[in-house]
Amino acid sequence: MARGPERGRGREREREERDSEFSDKLVHINRVAKVVKGGKRFGFAALVVVGDLKGRVGFGHGKAREVPEAIRKATEQARRSLIRVPLRDSRTLHHDSAGRHGSGKVVLRAAPAGTGIIAGGAMRAVFEMLGVHDVVAKSLGSTNPYNVVRATFDALKEQENPRSVAARRNKKVSEIVSRRRDGVDAEAAAEA
Repeated sequence: MARGPERGRGREREREERDSEFSDKLVHINRVAKVVKGGKRFGFAALVVVGDLKGRVGFGHGKAREVPEAIRKATEQARRSLIRVPLRDSRTLHHDSAGRHGSGKVVLRAAPAGTGIIAGGAMRAVFEMLGVHDVVAKSLGSTNPYNVVRATFDALKEQENPRSVAARRNKKVSEIVSRRRDGVDAEAAAEA
């Protein structure tokens, strides 16, 4: 009989350790009002981005009557929808990419060391949780944070590692990556 609770605590502890490796950032809270007979009934919708600052990131959307509950739901959904993005030198993207969702369009560009994150609100949160230190991004079209975040994820899903591209094309990494890229040898870039 003693095994059941111990096993449950073990799973709970594992879940806490797994959750502690992720950071989360609240991007947007939307308050909506429903008019009922007695007055107004308020509800809240939260948009949260979660990441491990090492190349994994996800976003979630939660709705509830209270703000903390909406944030909790959004965070849980974000942890379930994590994607892995290959990073060059653990600081920037491997190549430029563009993404879109609805009328929201984004353009992401790799940047040299020391550039920082040049991006607006919703995109900045995604890059911070992803662990990117140098990137230039521009949002075009819709400024709705939901569309901007989804378009950013669409662009990030296009990111590929030079090693996987080389394997797909039956070439060496050095043939795909230019000889000197931002002062880093092609072999060093392939190992990233």
